[in-house]
Amino acid sequence: MIFRTTDSTTRPTLRRVRTTTTLRPLHHRLDPARVEEIPFRAGDGVRLGLTRIDSGEADRPAVLLLHGHTASADMFLLPETRNLVDALLDDGYEPWLLDWRGSCRLPYNETGQKYTYDDVALYDIPAAVSHIRGRIGDRPLFVVAHCIGSLTLSLSMTAGLVPGLAGVVSQGVFLTPKLAGRTSLRMSVAGELLKTRIDHIPVDFRKVGLWSKYTPLFALASRKASCPDPTCQILHNSAWGTGASLFVHEHLSEATHDRLAELLGPAPLWILPHLRRIELARSVVRWHDTDHRYRELPQNALDAAGRIDTPVLLIAGSENGLWLDSQKLCHDVLARRQPHLDVSYTEIPGYGHLDTFLGRGAALDVFGHILDFLGKRR
Repeated sequence: MIFRTTDSTTRPTLRRVRTTTTLRPLHHRLDPARVEEIPFRAGDGVRLGLTRIDSGEADRPAVLLLHGHTASADMFLLPETRNLVDALLDDGYEPWLLDWRGSCRLPYNETGQKYTYDDVALYDIPAAVSHIRGRIGDRPLFVVAHCIGSLTLSLSMTAGLVPGLAGVVSQGVFLTPKLAGRTSLRMSVAGELLKTRIDHIPVDFRKVGLWSKYTPLFALASRKASCPDPTCQILHNSAWGTGASLFVHEHLSEATHDRLAELLGPAPLWILPHLRRIELARSVVRWHDTDHRYRELPQNALDAAGRIDTPVLLIAGSENGLWLDSQKLCHDVLARRQPHLDVSYTEIPGYGHLDTFLGRGAALDVFGHILDFLGKRR
């Protein structure tokens, strides 16, 4: 059984699927000549991915796109539908895509050195912003961020590490994370029970096999599931075992649904302590309290929200099964505590979490809100 007693000092052997930092190729339908893959490292030397989409015009405002944890820049480039990069190019912007260290195009969630969200906020995002500014000069730079990409961006912003952005669109969660009670409980219990047995929760059942130590997790995720696909079950029906839902199922096209194991990767269990601390605080808080390398980050980002110097649009689906009404909560809290900030909130009726970008109707239902916000500030 998966919960058999083991020596707590013994770590499980990692299934070393990917051992190099070579980025998995992006999946898109753009002319390859327009896609510039930039050799790029974070401030602490970790290999990341940074991609520029050449618009053919040198004076366009730039938009940095930040994915969520275990996703990648692929989520903004879906070739099977009209994606956010398409919309930005058509509306006169130059897209830039960062694969930070939580990307499934990189191996760090399964192998390599562990990290916390402090590292993303301190090293990954500021380095990307600095590089882009070095390329675009005084042109405006916007950011559109999803989920944990948005959460870590809020920590960078309140630390003053990315000043002078022209505007920020935050999807799903920003400064005030809020999970359902059962999701928080499962996250805590699973983290404690499984931490000496597995390092991550995979999403592709074809890679782990029927007789693996992960089989019970897939079995639990399949309970009361309406879709027979194991990857869909562990994401839509379970969100890596937390009991949450990542998207409204009918919003995904068949092609996108078939690519879920490519679009979302394994979730590392060793990140859970930081995530649990954040959720319990109902604020983005720093993990490293004594390490002087992280002293630039505020202990509590919400308490430092007065440092935000750019307009922010908070968006979320009305059916967000992961972060619930975190964005509405954030808007209400900031309106009360920091009324001078330019923060607005838009709810997308009928949408969940990931389908705000992956949904086949997102170009009609979601992207217009983003483009309207950017257009008023370009």
